[in-house]
Amino acid sequence: MPSQIPVFDGHNDIVLKIAAAGSDRAKLWLQGEGAGHLDLPRMLKHGFAGGFFAVYIPSPEAGDLVDHDMLMDKPPYDLPLPDLIGQTAAQPVAVEMLGHLLWMERASEGRFRWCRTAADIRAAMALGAVAGILHFEGAEPIGPNLDALHLFHAMGLRSLGPVWSRPTLFGHGVPFRFPSTGDTGLGLTDHGRALIRECNSLRIMIDLSHLNEAGFWDVAKLSDAPLVATHSNAHAVTASSRNLSDRQLRAIGETGGMVGLNFATCFLRPDGRRSAEMTLDPVKRHIEYMLKLAGEDHVGIGSDYDGATTPQDIGGVEGLPVLIGAMREMGLGEALITKIAHGNWLRLLERTWGG
Repeated sequence: MPSQIPVFDGHNDIVLKIAAAGSDRAKLWLQGEGAGHLDLPRMLKHGFAGGFFAVYIPSPEAGDLVDHDMLMDKPPYDLPLPDLIGQTAAQPVAVEMLGHLLWMERASEGRFRWCRTAADIRAAMALGAVAGILHFEGAEPIGPNLDALHLFHAMGLRSLGPVWSRPTLFGHGVPFRFPSTGDTGLGLTDHGRALIRECNSLRIMIDLSHLNEAGFWDVAKLSDAPLVATHSNAHAVTASSRNLSDRQLRAIGETGGMVGLNFATCFLRPDGRRSAEMTLDPVKRHIEYMLKLAGEDHVGIGSDYDGATTPQDIGGVEGLPVLIGAMREMGLGEALITKIAHGNWLRLLERTWGG
């Protein structure tokens, strides 16, 4: 059998699960509870070399998400977005999440390391440790004067999405809508344009995955960094508002950026359903299409583990070798599979961060 290829992942939500676990967080992280997509022992066993770990601020009305999940299995759907969350409410939650992040590293006894540079990531991988990047999925904890951005950067923030689908001071996200394009409203606000410039100055990677199409093009005009969508797929294959148009995919490639294949079934299946009962044929079609539009150096993996329903044949982190096998079935070749699995992400981060 071919050797296992390490995977570097563009997006996961395990920190939110750890925060919700309370006193059981050690059991979840260090032993694995079997129900989630990720835990440290399975990550080490199945080739999860590292990735972007999201800090996400739940909406107070998060209980409605159960109904949303049911609706997303019966397209067409158009789910209302939660209300904006202000900095005063969001910032304490983000700080609490950062405490869990530090605990994850300390409790791992060297098997998990927070990384601030591409060299840090390569060093962790060389030691067989999981490499973590601090990512904010939504800029709610950052106020209009951007002072908090500098604080969080000093604490290790290296990747920032201006929005999770709900609006922020900085811009507008796409609703969960199928079928729909990402052209769903206004672009960046004045605060948002200032945020992009400051991220460029600090060399914080900007994630476009939840931003609407107008916001995407606003960033493209303003930013001097590669365009990156950490966990998005091809709209031509699945007509979800969260997926990227041909023009967006080409722009990502032309700027030396990245798109990470999202495992969420509703963004993979041509019918837009949330059901996990699907073959891997749509996964292969998205990979093939994004390679054609963005290019072989600009496609990676952005699982959305612990934040989405995944195909039954992939499931959690134990499915990464299955995905690698599917790419072999496509005839991509070991060199290209290695690029998609981790090489493209590492080179993107060197281009964005330097070093």
